[in-house]
Amino acid sequence: MNAIRKFFVYKHSSENENIIYLSGELDLSAAPELAAVLDTVVGKANEALTIDLKELRYIDSTGIGMFVSMLKVRAAMQAPFRIQHVPAKIQRLFKLTGIARYITDHRSIYQTERAAERKEEIL
Repeated sequence: MNAIRKFFVYKHSSENENIIYLSGELDLSAAPELAAVLDTVVGKANEALTIDLKELRYIDSTGIGMFVSMLKVRAAMQAPFRIQHVPAKIQRLFKLTGIARYITDHRSIYQTERAAERKEEIL
């Protein structure tokens, strides 16, 4: 029996930026796939990292934990990082978990400067 994939991750890299596009359902079963892609880009402080959530339909606590980890690493490096196109349902989860304070309201983009100022709050 073939399993139906519920999650897809695509990476687009340019000279100064990596964009990660997430689609489907980010849960425990999808975490290793996302982690494999993120491991190749999160530590590159000289390259901006953008996570695009336009096609993400669902995220569980595992996925939220991965975002918190990215916030910590990128803030500690003072590296450019943003989250864009956050669907309304996921914005609500980000608000409940405190991640939303690192995303600007008008464009749903995380600002590294805010994280650097508040990195002591991310425990």
